Amino acid sequence: MLYTIFYGFTIGAILYFISIGLSLTFGTMRVINFAHTLTYTIGVYALVSLIALLKGYFVIGAILAVLAVIPIAYVIERFIIKRLYGESVDYTFIATFAVTLIGIDAIKWIWGVNPYPLSDPVGIYLTVSGFTFPLYRVIIVVIAIALFLGLEMLFKKTIAGKIVVAALEDEEGVRCLGVNVDKYFSLVFIIGSALAAMGGVLYAPISSIHPYMGLSILLLAFAVVIVGGMGSLKGTFISAFSLGMIMAITARYWSQGAETMVFIVMAIVLIFRPIDI
Repeated sequence: MLYTIFYGFTIGAILYFISIGLSLTFGTMRVINFAHTLTYTIGVYALVSLIALLKGYFVIGAILAVLAVIPIAYVIERFIIKRLYGESVDYTFIATFAVTLIGIDAIKWIWGVNPYPLSDPVGIYLTVSGFTFPLYRVIIVVIAIALFLGLEMLFKKTIAGKIVVAALEDEEGVRCLGVNVDKYFSLVFIIGSALAAMGGVLYAPISSIHPYMGLSILLLAFAVVIVGGMGSLKGTFISAFSLGMIMAITARYWSQGAETMVFIVMAIVLIFRPIDI
């Protein structure tokens, strides 16, 4: 059971990396960003290539892989998302899904369709009460907690963060103050995409690397956003770890139903708290 709980924390941390960006973009811009899948996957494949070039230096490769996603996210936001602000969420869904399909085909063309193996970059194990845990998974959880605290500071202590938080509550009111909200929305979109890539990079050594790897994790991330509340930093954090724990506990007794249970929880939440979009 101790290992199950630990596994739940690991999954929760990965879900948080991916879902926090979705939560902010959905909460501020009302954009269903399916291209989150693409930035997540590109980050992973960039890591694979960089590790080969750097002869196994994972940390440097991970940082460069996340940075490599930033210009891609900028192009997507600048030339596609920005044109759809204020439009129906159906348009943003179709547009970003099209971008994802194009990107996946590009990934298959560049890297091929065969899965890539990536080993644990730390390779150290901890033993607690007779159970052995990979240190790498502990590091993932610690980074997720540090990210949550960092984002809390960013959005509470900085001017840019306060503007974004205010726009979450009343976008039109912030615009009336003469603030260029779109500029801050662009910043949020790029940060969210970089965090998705970061989640992919950290999850890559303990998952299968293939062109469609982002699709299933994205659906889980949407569930986290809905359960935690659009634009809620604290709600997304709690929701990610709670659903990660639900997946781990369900998998212990019913492995096929781990992801199903997440969507059952989401459905229950939607019954009592429908989304207004």
